[in-house]
Amino acid sequence: MLDEVRPSEAGAGEAEFEPGEGAHPLFRDSPDSVSFKKLRKRLLRQVRETLQTYAMVRPGARWLVGLSGGKDSYTLLALLVDLQWRGLLPVDLLACNLDQGQPNFPKHILPDFLTRHGVPHRIEYRDTYSIVKEKVPEGATTCALCSRLRRGNLYRIAREEGCEALVLGHHLDDSIETFFLNMLHGGKLSAMPAKLLNDEGDLTVLRPLIRSSEEDIARFAEAMRFPIIPCDLCGSQEGLQRSALKTFLADLDRRFPGRKETIGRSLSSVKPSHLLDPALFDFANLHPQRDETP
Repeated sequence: MLDEVRPSEAGAGEAEFEPGEGAHPLFRDSPDSVSFKKLRKRLLRQVRETLQTYAMVRPGARWLVGLSGGKDSYTLLALLVDLQWRGLLPVDLLACNLDQGQPNFPKHILPDFLTRHGVPHRIEYRDTYSIVKEKVPEGATTCALCSRLRRGNLYRIAREEGCEALVLGHHLDDSIETFFLNMLHGGKLSAMPAKLLNDEGDLTVLRPLIRSSEEDIARFAEAMRFPIIPCDLCGSQEGLQRSALKTFLADLDRRFPGRKETIGRSLSSVKPSHLLDPALFDFANLHPQRDETP
């Protein structure tokens, strides 16, 4: 534990986001620029609002934070640790990386990073890579099966560690892309929820970055100089449908700035009466009100 007094203990305001002295070790070497401070404040504010809006925090709970080694999960961990250190997130955090046996996976990077910064963690090895290669035909995308196997193991680890939540680094762009994929290819309106109860009903899946843009997260991760591990170690790439959507949305936002944020806001501003699902709105009992008084 750090020797200096935490801002929350000293009575300092929550807006104190200065790097260097008085910060968690993760931020000791963070940039001192005005632009980075604004970016950090914006991401912290978005995470806090998401935690509050979706009632994610139960004081004293234990969270398993999935850490893949990509920009999203590094940023998620840093922001949660920052809030916890400030006394604004009263939960226990356990970072977890699942080494799935991909060829050339740099096993030392994450444990070295987490140990150096004093972050409690668990590194788990499960060779799901061999299972995926056995089950998926040559040339087909392996991401879907790989993701399901990873999620199942993370659920198991969360239970073993006494965690009530699995916390993932999905962001606004992920949710928007999932919305369009489900609409265009699945014929349904659904996206990535901020908070989800698993099928067994014993764990919640939390996505505190769901209101944050991928662009901001990428800038933050680059500024923090996180040791990024590429996501294509197994030789598989993202599905063509999601890649096409990324290109479409990037072009849309380039031609009409701010469209992605507007689409994101629409996911939390739904009017069932203006859709066509009778399970969500009682159209059968929708009648004009007439004054029968003579």
